[in-house]
Amino acid sequence: MTELEKLRAGLEYHFDDPEVAALKQNAINQCAAYAAIDSRDSAARRVQLEAMLSKIGERVWIADTFNCDNGKNITIGDNFTGNFNLTILDIREVTIGDNVMIGPNTMITTVGHPLSPMARRQNAAIAKPVSIGNDVWIGGNVTVLPGVSIGNNVVVGAGAVVTHDVPDNCVVAGVPARKIRDIVDDTK
Repeated sequence: MTELEKLRAGLEYHFDDPEVAALKQNAINQCAAYAAIDSRDSAARRVQLEAMLSKIGERVWIADTFNCDNGKNITIGDNFTGNFNLTILDIREVTIGDNVMIGPNTMITTVGHPLSPMARRQNAAIAKPVSIGNDVWIGGNVTVLPGVSIGNNVVVGAGAVVTHDVPDNCVVAGVPARKIRDIVDDTK
């Protein structure tokens, strides 16, 4: 099994493998191309996002400085706002629903590393997909860790670290993020 096949199967893999590293280098190049487009040229920015990401819906806006690990593992629904300094480490799939807002300096990561120092010395990693539902507001300076699913109609408070799945219709906050209250779904 190649390292890329291991990664895609959810197994431990080596992130310095040339095939895996090429994905990251391509993403770096694509993000630089996006950053080079005048922020007032929304049509050109959309074309670049369509080229670099798996799929985007209507009315998708991502501010400067956007970084990702692959790009082709990111799917974004309609009516999306990604504020300044958004980082999505999408070595595995990141699925974002409709009507989602993400605050500045937020990181969504699908990759982690083993607890074993020897395995880390060998550049080992393991990746798990992340999913974010519809009608979600993620505040600034939030970190969403690998394998997390965030439900529909959720607010994630600024500075939170989301380490576990979040159910529908609630507010979570803190480190680690915990449910602090319910939200009524008034969209129905």
